[in-house]
Amino acid sequence: MPVYRDEAVVLRTHKLGEADRIITMLTRQHGKVRAVAKGVRRTASKFGARLEPFMVVDVQLYEGRSLDIVNQAESIGSYGAAITSDYGSYTAASAMVETADKLTESEGSLQQYLLLVGALRSLSRREHGSGATLDSYLLRSLSMAGWAPSFQDCARCGRPGPHSAFVVQVGGVVCDSCAAPGSPRLDPDTIALLAALLTGDWAHTAAAEPSTQARATGVVAAYTQWHLGRGLRSLEHVRP
Repeated sequence: MPVYRDEAVVLRTHKLGEADRIITMLTRQHGKVRAVAKGVRRTASKFGARLEPFMVVDVQLYEGRSLDIVNQAESIGSYGAAITSDYGSYTAASAMVETADKLTESEGSLQQYLLLVGALRSLSRREHGSGATLDSYLLRSLSMAGWAPSFQDCARCGRPGPHSAFVVQVGGVVCDSCAAPGSPRLDPDTIALLAALLTGDWAHTAAAEPSTQARATGVVAAYTQWHLGRGLRSLEHVRP
């Protein structure tokens, strides 16, 4: 059987039989891969702990007919323990890997892989608040998938901003001429924070008021749910 090697982030796992697991991974070069890890649920397994969600591994696989088979796995980023020890980080990471799973159903993306690895690393090191890290990740991953939001110019006609009406279905802020009656309005601080989350302006993000952060999180959640076309179950458990 052909053998290949790649770097991968473990997105999720499922039990298979008495001792095996199906591992869903986002790889650097081969997109999303589902593979069987044989015997990893046994205590004597050599690499079972390396194939848990949020781990980044160098993995060798055999190509199979329906599912590939994991032959070797070496840790590159052991982020799982640090993330799961903190509830906020754990729920944020769960939403991240669920999003990556949905966004890469048809094909992989190196940019999506690198973004997810960076976000998980940041969570494990507590570089920023878990909520802000998640919001930034969601906005960036959606942008890479072709749904970049506009927080300055009108998302419909392109009229220069700033604008205050925000329409999820259109893709961001819209001018008064394009805004439908009753369109929700965002205050300037929330719009500025959303723009900072999208560009990675962490100094601005850290200085935002809690109320502004909460409003921005609500906008990001609504934007994500709409463009993914289905709900993210993990978002229900994310700590406000």
